[in-house]
Amino acid sequence: MDHHGTTALITGASSGLGVDFAHQLAARGADLVLVARRADRLEELASTLRAQHGVQVRVLPADLTLPGAAATLRAQLDGVHVDTLVNNAGFGHFGDLADTDPAVASGMVALNVAALVDLTRTFLPDLLAGRGALVNIASTAAYQPCPHLAVYGATKAFVLSFTEALHAETRGSGLRVLALSPGATRTEFFDIAGREAQVGRMQESADVVGLAMRALDRRRTPASIVSGRTNGLTAVASRLFPRRVTLAVSDRLMSPQSA
Repeated sequence: MDHHGTTALITGASSGLGVDFAHQLAARGADLVLVARRADRLEELASTLRAQHGVQVRVLPADLTLPGAAATLRAQLDGVHVDTLVNNAGFGHFGDLADTDPAVASGMVALNVAALVDLTRTFLPDLLAGRGALVNIASTAAYQPCPHLAVYGATKAFVLSFTEALHAETRGSGLRVLALSPGATRTEFFDIAGREAQVGRMQESADVVGLAMRALDRRRTPASIVSGRTNGLTAVASRLFPRRVTLAVSDRLMSPQSA
């Protein structure tokens, strides 16, 4: 997929998958708009990207959970056309809902779901008029109920369903729509969610992003992909077994005693 002469907006760009999406898109010639809360991290990354890849990089620090955040970002771009949108911003929290701070639970829904939908709807006209992609970050947690990660898993199930539906809605437009479902990945995610949230072998962030980029290169981009062969098989199995079996297995894997 040729990204020369295009602009990609990446949320959650200050760390993890966001950083690797920035590097790999810049290496393919895309100019970038980097969005996250930590301005110092974004500025440091922007300097590196300009030096290494010779692309234009714009930094827009923002709290995407605030009402109207997507419209504010669009206004700040001063008419810059966004061809590719990577909705990477999100976080998780391990623990039973009864023990979870209500602000944390509502914050997950606000960022992982509401902000993603708002950003997608706001920039979708640009995306459909260009030659780029929409990449939404789901998770292997999207494929089954996740006790002790109930809110996070549910938000990612939403992202997966939402993105697969958009893939069908935009078929024939030229826009490539992809839901990327990573398994456990070496990022700052577990610093917030807690190490108990890790299931399976840890993957490298650059490898996960590389998988997504190769999916976008296909003549027919799939609606969704899962990173890691074992993770992919598990995702398929979760849809084949009865729901009660899937739930029981998930509960055992995610229980604090087995973590």
